[in-house]
Amino acid sequence: MTDKRRHNGATLWEGSMSRKSAALGFAAAIAMLIGANAAQAQDNWPSRPIRIIVPYPAGGIVDMVARAVTEQVGRDLKATVIVEARPGGNSNIGTAAVARSDPDGYTWLVSGPAALVNPGLYKEAGWDTLKDLKCVGLAVWTQSVAVVNPTMPAKSIGEFVELARSKPGELNFGNPGTGSSIDLSAQKLFQAANIKLTNVGYKGQPQALVDLMTNLMHFEIVSMALALPHIKQGSIKPLAVLTHSRVAELPDVPTIAEAGYPEAAYVPWYGIYVPAGTPDALAGKINAAVSKALENPDVQRQLSVTDIPGKPTSLSDLAALMKSDHEKLTTVVKTAGMALQ
Repeated sequence: MTDKRRHNGATLWEGSMSRKSAALGFAAAIAMLIGANAAQAQDNWPSRPIRIIVPYPAGGIVDMVARAVTEQVGRDLKATVIVEARPGGNSNIGTAAVARSDPDGYTWLVSGPAALVNPGLYKEAGWDTLKDLKCVGLAVWTQSVAVVNPTMPAKSIGEFVELARSKPGELNFGNPGTGSSIDLSAQKLFQAANIKLTNVGYKGQPQALVDLMTNLMHFEIVSMALALPHIKQGSIKPLAVLTHSRVAELPDVPTIAEAGYPEAAYVPWYGIYVPAGTPDALAGKINAAVSKALENPDVQRQLSVTDIPGKPTSLSDLAALMKSDHEKLTTVVKTAGMALQ
């Protein structure tokens, strides 16, 4: 009787092992199938429309840059590219949507420094810069200019700094968005010059610029594309360009370094990002497509009207730049005492 029970027990044990082996084999087969399908999907990329998320209003500077580069990518790849403006939350809504999307190469983000610093400014930004995003292209370095109303007695950055020091907190700064490239450029200048201005928040540059022209604001930093027509009309006065070299359209306006504040010479850049989980091979394909588009003469022409066009940059160099600027700008934010919102 004992032997029989053992025999039956052995039979049952062997059957159980067989079922486990079959289950493991089935799971392995499924994993292999999923892996094969994923590899095939990467090989066939792009086989459906690529969605480009711009976390700012349509028609703005970032939107124009995104279209100039990614629409050329679409032409080169013979693929459909859809540029979608998804503003809100100082760019957090659109950025978080990309960070959380499937890492399949079909959802990209085009954004400025906010992608690097916003998680340090907002408690619920919705993503972690270095953990959730991977940079696959540098589209453009943006140029900006420090301006005042023509009635302002200051004729240079130096004179404005002296005026601001004599009236701490009495002069105001039109801020188009906390954590924006304009805001960060201004904070670097204020820290370098050791001045304090009263921050007045706006939803974008246009309305802030209107208030500067009507003398409601005392000081602003404005993107070159937006500022140039008004400078030429005489409705705003340039004090310095926040660039590494003088701008051809404003040959008599010094750089911020020439004006005495080299520490404030920060030139922001707009990057193209995908979710961090995007496989390296697929990210490499996207990087190659963006690099090819950046070498297109028409794209170079569009980007060079008021800014400095991007150039082909490797994934490793982009990762290093992203990490470096994330650290530098986070320091600016902390030094400025910009509180979590």
